[in-house]
Amino acid sequence: MDIEAMIDALHMQGWCVWDDFLSVDEVRALYQCLPSEWSQAGVGRQDEHTLVKSIRSDKIHWLSETMGQPVQAYLEKMEAIRQAANRSLYLGLFEYEAHFAKYEEGAFYQKHRDSFRGRANRKLTTVFYLNDQDWQASDGGELVIYRDDESFLTRLTPKGGRLVVFLSEDFPHEVLPAHRKRFSIAGWFRLNGVNGASLDIAV
Repeated sequence: MDIEAMIDALHMQGWCVWDDFLSVDEVRALYQCLPSEWSQAGVGRQDEHTLVKSIRSDKIHWLSETMGQPVQAYLEKMEAIRQAANRSLYLGLFEYEAHFAKYEEGAFYQKHRDSFRGRANRKLTTVFYLNDQDWQASDGGELVIYRDDESFLTRLTPKGGRLVVFLSEDFPHEVLPAHRKRFSIAGWFRLNGVNGASLDIAV
């Protein structure tokens, strides 16, 4: 797959899976950038932001270009996707922000949407996996995506190098309980005029 094929998939069905988005060496380099300190993830925005472990139990650390060249290179690839999506799909994407996500054994995230109609601050969601490529279904931590009517669409193992992209408003999704440590980068392309200091956070 390439960016144009990804854009075509987004145009036709609103989501796509790009295996081998990065090479094994590139995934390994990003994995080496994982932080030593993590924050418990919460739900809701700004004054409504709370920690609810019955809904989600992952931990996060926000990305910045100062975290090393591998992170900077990843953000540059996301910028190329932003430009291509705006050029071909006219989404008006203005900025991208992302965090590392860590799911300890037993951690999960219940079904949710990253954006709601009428409050479309997030337009496009990305999830990139930093785990082993031989991740098995028995390892848990699968991403389950549902259609807009909440009927089942697909279940994806979080194998290393895999990038998942979907329209944030249209696809409820969940992370099943992990049976071993699971790492990813979750990100969102957002519209202009949104303050990113306090966010609701997804996979």
